[in-house]
Amino acid sequence: MTGPPSQHAIRVFLVDDHTVVRRGMRAFLDMLSDIDVIGEAADGQAALDELAVLDKADDLPEVVLMDLLMPRLDGIAATSAIKQRYPGVEVVALTSFSEAERVHAALAAGAAGYLLKDAEADELAAAIRAARDGEVHLDPVVARKLTQLLVAPEHTATALTAREREVVILVARGKSNREISDALVISERTARTHVSNHCGRSGRALPRALRTRHDNCPGRGGSDGPR
Repeated sequence: MTGPPSQHAIRVFLVDDHTVVRRGMRAFLDMLSDIDVIGEAADGQAALDELAVLDKADDLPEVVLMDLLMPRLDGIAATSAIKQRYPGVEVVALTSFSEAERVHAALAAGAAGYLLKDAEADELAAAIRAARDGEVHLDPVVARKLTQLLVAPEHTATALTAREREVVILVARGKSNREISDALVISERTARTHVSNHCGRSGRALPRALRTRHDNCPGRGGSDGPR
């Protein structure tokens, strides 16, 4: 089995407290020519310790696959710490839980994706590649729940318009401004305006993984063009 053409293999680090899960993921990923598993850890603290060693050797992974429920240091806290210490390392949460609150917590901590452990192997590879490319990849079940959370009607001044809800659904799916404009048959400038309006509303901010990856949300560093 091979992956799509790439300049170099994506460096991946596995974090899960179940040895059999790590072995299963490694066995599949080792069959892909564009993905290279460079290490693994059994909990969040062990992952941070290993990443510190790799950092000193200038050998950090590009993507970390992170279980959420682990001893010592859970995946949410570990994800937050990784993004603070190594902003260039992306994290994809891989867990058995699909509750909207848990999904939101992982994305707010900086995760670039959220997959359930029953996801197909090809979807796991797709999530790794998306994270490497700076995109957000969500399990279909998770995407539906997160979208429902984001667009739930509110009887407040911050309630979204119908068009803004359409835009937020597409943002939650990791779409760029250009893809949003094409899907909704609106100009790219209009798409940027809708995203900016939504991201700027206090109390309705997107999780950091979506906010920092989108062209017009605060925290992206002023990028104007679509990804």
